[in-house]
Order: sequence, then C-alpha cells, then structure tokens
Amino acid sequence: MTGNLYRGQAGLPFSSSLRIYEPLEAFPPEQQRQLVAEGGKAGSRAAVENAELQASLGRITRSGGDPFPTGRTDLVRMTRVPGGRHAAKDKDGDDAGHLLYCPSQLVIRAGLAANALMDGVHSPLADLLIPVSQRDKHQARIDRINAREDAKRVHTRASTWGIPFSWFSLFAESDRKDVVEAEGRILTVRVWTPLTEALERARFAVAHLALAAPDLDMLDDLTQLTEWLELFHAASMVELDYGAVADKVYPDESPMDVRLGIECLAEGDMTGAAAAYRRLASRWIPIRQLARAS
Repeated sequence: MTGNLYRGQAGLPFSSSLRIYEPLEAFPPEQQRQLVAEGGKAGSRAAVENAELQASLGRITRSGGDPFPTGRTDLVRMTRVPGGRHAAKDKDGDDAGHLLYCPSQLVIRAGLAANALMDGVHSPLADLLIPVSQRDKHQARIDRINAREDAKRVHTRASTWGIPFSWFSLFAESDRKDVVEAEGRILTVRVWTPLTEALERARFAVAHLALAAPDLDMLDDLTQLTEWLELFHAASMVELDYGAVADKVYPDESPMDVRLGIECLAEGDMTGAAAAYRRLASRWIPIRQLARAS
C-alpha cells in the first residue's frame, strides 16, 4: 500500500483530522495496558496511517454487508513531547520526552458517522448502504465499549473535502509543524499545539464572536469545539492533520486569517474581516467544490 491513496489518486476524498493526544495516566488502567501493547506494535506513523486505510477499504469490500469495524483491535497513534513527570532519558541522561497517546476509537467514531449520515440529506440512500440489522449489531459493540470506558472522550474529529475554519482558531503561525513529503509531493502537514494553548485561543475566539457576530455559524462550531477540548487532560497535545489536501493548500496561512478575521470583527473593522474571509474562501472553496465534481 503506497502513499498514493492519500493523494486522492484512487478517487478517495481528501480527509483531514483534529486529534487529541493524552498522557497515559488520563486513561483507565485496563485501557492503559491496551494502549501500551498496541502502541508497541504500531511501528512508524506512516505504518499506522496505511493500516487504518487498508482496514477501511477492507470493510467496505467484505461480504455480509457489515461496513463497521468490529473493535477486536484498535490502532494507536503516539507522539513524544519534552518534559513531564514520566519523561524518559536518552543515553546521555537528557530529557527524551514522554509519550502521549491517541486511540483511533474506530467503533465509536463509525457509529457517530453513521448517525450523522442517517440524519443528513442522504438518509434514504443511507438506509440502502447501511441496513438496520447492521446498525443494530454495531450499536451493541458501542454499548459494550461504553460499559468499560469513558466513551465521551472521542479523541479524533474528521472532516472531508476541507478543514472547518473553526479548527484553525486553535493554532498559531508559530506552532510546531511537521511537513511529510515524498516524490516531490506533500503527503500531509501536521500542526501541533498544547491543549492549554488551544483552549485559550478557542475561548478568546468564542468571547469575541459572541459580542461581535453572535449569529455566525462559526460561533456554534467554536463553542462545541471548546466543550470538546475541556474533556481532556491538561497535559494533552492537539494535532491538526491536513491529510492529502495539504498538497493543494500548503503553505497555508489559514490560522492567521481566522485570527485576523476575528480580531477585526471584535474591533468593528468589517473591511478587514471581509478581506480575511476572502483569503480563506479563495483557498478553501475550490477544495470543497471537488466534493461535487464528477
């Protein structure tokens, strides 16, 4: 399995993710053991991405009409950050950082995605794609997970055909970036920030939009995003993974444009706010239009 699938060359939609990586102590003891075990087998980040993609393609082509993950195994993404109570030491005794974990939680996320599809405009088609019997079977899997884990903390949010503007409010131009390239193309860009910084920025945006533009849809998105971030351990990290769309938009100044737009609204500068939105629209509307392309 090559990286070509992530470049949209197999007809797959661009998919981006917003993820929370938590320290091990944020999880229940049983889940801690599972995370360490699965994380030890995960290999490189590229291997995790390819394994997740292979599994998703396998589910939609398998016999029996059940497109849902079974939950027998769950992929784990990990990152290492400096400092912390559980920081490891390298061979010279220096701080080698400590691990943070982001479980894929595919069973719960698949259930949420199916519910969103059923509630959307394509619900008649969804009835054909996902039979009631399979949805009931998958709900039983979710119920089993809910009985033993804190399922409210879903660590990953996904978006296809573009990144919601509200996500960019969590990041700044100075945040750490990992640009993943191969064969002259950008496979993805990952931007990282501490959860405490992301929360501060989200609350700043909510406070200013509530006063300056209370009817803006982005205010509702940001309010929900803030409530989601508040569920996680304070020592967590937030990752924005552009996915294959990075090759179309990077270098990307969207975090700066969102910040400037909000600041201009707060100051009553409608001209500046409109200019920031035009820059965002010129960058992202063409991407979103690809969803309707034949």
